[in-house]
Amino acid sequence: MNYTEQMRYTFQAWSAFILTTAFLLTACSEDTGSLGIYPQQDAISNSYETFDIISESILNTQVPANSTACYIGKVIDPETDQAITATFATQFHTFEDYTFPEESRIVKFGDMLCRSIEIRLFIRDTFGDKNNPMKIEVLPLSRNEDRLLKESEKLYTSTKLDGYVDEGQQPIATKVFTATDYIMTDDERNGGNYTPNVRILLDQSFGDDIMRKYYANPANFKDSYSFIRNVCAGFLFRTVSGIGTMLHLEVCTMNLDFEYIDNYGNAVAATCRFAATPEVIQSTQFESSDLSGLVNAMNADGNKTTMLKTPAGICTELTLPINEIYRGHENDSISHATVTFMRINNQDEDAKDDNYALGIPQDLLLVRKQNLESFFQNHQVSDSEQSFTTTFQPTYNSYTFNNIGSLISYCIHEKLNGMKATGMTEAAWEEAHPLWNRVVLVPVTVATTTDSYGTASQVSVNQDMSLCSTKLVRGTKDNPIKMQVIYSSFAGK
Repeated sequence: MNYTEQMRYTFQAWSAFILTTAFLLTACSEDTGSLGIYPQQDAISNSYETFDIISESILNTQVPANSTACYIGKVIDPETDQAITATFATQFHTFEDYTFPEESRIVKFGDMLCRSIEIRLFIRDTFGDKNNPMKIEVLPLSRNEDRLLKESEKLYTSTKLDGYVDEGQQPIATKVFTATDYIMTDDERNGGNYTPNVRILLDQSFGDDIMRKYYANPANFKDSYSFIRNVCAGFLFRTVSGIGTMLHLEVCTMNLDFEYIDNYGNAVAATCRFAATPEVIQSTQFESSDLSGLVNAMNADGNKTTMLKTPAGICTELTLPINEIYRGHENDSISHATVTFMRINNQDEDAKDDNYALGIPQDLLLVRKQNLESFFQNHQVSDSEQSFTTTFQPTYNSYTFNNIGSLISYCIHEKLNGMKATGMTEAAWEEAHPLWNRVVLVPVTVATTTDSYGTASQVSVNQDMSLCSTKLVRGTKDNPIKMQVIYSSFAGK
């Protein structure tokens, strides 16, 4: 089945589903305007119409990067043949009021209180060649107030993270690695207790300095805020050579090993572990060539596709036909408004080497364009009024938003109330608010939790930072995307 036939089949299937649903539903999705509780004596009739949606690709340069997703490496984007380089910075969390044993009980190694110190980068997933040598360097983040990575910082994937490192600071460690650790045996790597990781040894003096800062003032370990400002501000991990591998990191830890004498006079080995957790900042910077040319090409006349691409931040913008939906239906209620976006297979999906095949975005957020930045900066979840999420449907090779009727209602009432409050004409209000009927499709990762009754609810919605890309059928004047709308109305109105 070719893509045109598949799109027609999907549209017909969803149209039948929606029409069937219309006669089963008597509730309305709207919360505003003339809506209320239907009197039992009122008969409700339903009608069905379709409307056209226009779409285009846009470049979102404000992709928030202060999340738990960290990446390191350098690869060539198979679609654009451009290099993508990932650098990340992380701080470390310490337990409140952490304590070391009394200094007099610490076993010294020469003049050092610390036996060794290391950083572990635990790998969640790898894009590219797991056997490709890569080299990274580690630089300490600055504790100086003018360069300190503060909690209030707004960080994006375009943020230059080396601005949080002191000028002239040299790397304190370098590491050449492959994603597959060949120091381990096959049996060890395949064992249930092994997690792929990159081990970076730091100089013993770095760990000694951390311990001496504790004994100089235990309040330095009172909490993460004090630890970051007085002991260790964190590290910048920078890719300096190698190409073909990108690591998606699960977690980063800093492990400080020491020994002390216990109450029985025995020397005991111990490890103080600091982890990068959601309580502290983790941020990834992606560097690639300017993609504005690609976006312009996608929006050129005759191009029949739009794009979703991460972490570059290429999204699809939609213009919703809100005025047309309400024209002639001012006294009706929207009980259903559904739209499906057909996906076009990537050219590299049938490639022999799956390691270099870009992933398919699994979850999409539909959000008002004017709320795009604040949605992620404020760590919001979809509210089914101004934002919605959906999941990729491999059977139909599409994404469907089953009911965005409340969004249409919200937008039209926002305009009507705004016109009333300002005295503006419709044309003047729309000119002053050009984004009022614009929404954006954004690839995201969604985390949910399920309560004791089996009800799932979202706990986080973050922009997808993995290497994903897909094309969608573009909505144009000659070939628009279709939105199916079902109206409910009272008899006699």
